[in-house]
Amino acid sequence: MITTRFVDVVVAAGHGQVERPAHLAVHIAGRGPLALLVHGFPLDHRMWLDVLHGPLAERRTLCAVDLRGHGDSPYQGDAAHTMARFADDLAAVVRALGDEPVDLAGLSMGGYVAFAFAARHPDLLRSLVLTNTRASADNDVQRQGREVSIAQVVARGRAAVVEAMLPKLLAPGADALLHARLRTMIEGTPTETIVADQRGLQQRADWCDALHGITAPTLVIAGEHDQLTPVADAEVMATGIPGARLEVIAGTAHMTPMERPDVWADAVATLWQ
Repeated sequence: MITTRFVDVVVAAGHGQVERPAHLAVHIAGRGPLALLVHGFPLDHRMWLDVLHGPLAERRTLCAVDLRGHGDSPYQGDAAHTMARFADDLAAVVRALGDEPVDLAGLSMGGYVAFAFAARHPDLLRSLVLTNTRASADNDVQRQGREVSIAQVVARGRAAVVEAMLPKLLAPGADALLHARLRTMIEGTPTETIVADQRGLQQRADWCDALHGITAPTLVIAGEHDQLTPVADAEVMATGIPGARLEVIAGTAHMTPMERPDVWADAVATLWQ
């Protein structure tokens, strides 16, 4: 059974930011030590539903967090959702739940948040799962692409994001219901949140030269057919992080925990012994 609770967090403002408290929804299933599941852009905790109902709940208390502005967590008026702010929100959730350190699994943007969490709150981190993500920052072309995406979503609404992203998220031949679930999540994310996410993604740090500093046991997961974060990106992380292990899940693209939740969970279980 999944239960939902809300955690009020106050994160100190960084340079050029306004301090904005957040009312964060956390969706919890399972038993044992705490593990955070962090969704990608522009999704919410529902991408983790199959994992929450799966065998990992016998090993951990799984906590799928709706980042501020996503799912059941209201948008707070931030112009940019920086990865640092998201990471500090997660740290506040961990402290509120009173179970630390934690295992942290992040997909795509959630992986970028995981890097920031590892850098800013290493004392709270027990292990790390970097799934369908990359360590590098946006280059100039990618930053400009985000500007185009922002203009499109402001002008045309969330349908523009669905049209641009959905074909790249799942492997060819994926179940139509998975497409529908992803569409529902994207269409339910406020336009303001999508813009703030894109601004934060533009600003995110490059972690390639800092990978060697990650000391937590780490698993890197990639999708065989992922166009957004290809296997080569995963290899960079697995090579750079001391002791990290790489798992490539066959027949999947960018949403491995949704496309093959059983295989994803088996891989993570080897880390969460």
